[in-house]
Amino acid sequence: MANIRGIQVTDDVYAYLVAHGTPPDDIYESIRRATQETAPDWAGMQIGPEQYALLTLLTRLVDARFAVEVGTFTGTSSVAIARGLADGGRLVCCDVSEEWTDVARRHWEQAGVADRVELRLAPATETLAALPDGTAIDFAFIDADKSSYVDYYESIVPRLRPNGLLVADNVLWQGRVVDAAADDANTEAIRSFNDHVAADERCDRVMLPVGDGITLLRKR
Repeated sequence: MANIRGIQVTDDVYAYLVAHGTPPDDIYESIRRATQETAPDWAGMQIGPEQYALLTLLTRLVDARFAVEVGTFTGTSSVAIARGLADGGRLVCCDVSEEWTDVARRHWEQAGVADRVELRLAPATETLAALPDGTAIDFAFIDADKSSYVDYYESIVPRLRPNGLLVADNVLWQGRVVDAAADDANTEAIRSFNDHVAADERCDRVMLPVGDGITLLRKR
């Protein structure tokens, strides 16, 4: 069946939609350059400017005071989330790479959000399990190793407040999720995650073709 509800996002269309959203700022561009220098083989993991704007907007929409990020990399998404926090808000960033998060730390300072961000260098499931009993998460973003997506999800959703929001990245995995010939571990992990989420009655959800695909989940 032909796709009659979407358009092909060409380079020109992408440039147009970025130009008509909140534009990327100097911090975004600085992180992009630093990422190319520090981790050139992994620079594609950085979120795009439209996702950067979207994360700030979503964080503000839910009036987030406590947020969690699983997978910080060089800091683009954490800056976006931290900027959207309500006054006095806090973001806990979970990652295991000191080298990559050093780039993030520098840019938190430059962006003026370092006082809102707490970096924990440890497996994210351990960090999430160590949160105090009764901790309510308002906003969460998952963008880390695909094999653990279900574990991260199950560590977050029970702590997500009613009407809290979880955003998962890379859920279309460059379209490989619908390629019957794709049977690598990451593709299978994303498929398993997507099926797990689709069967979860605790959350309302929508999958969108933004970037490499994102799923937005609202805790009921």
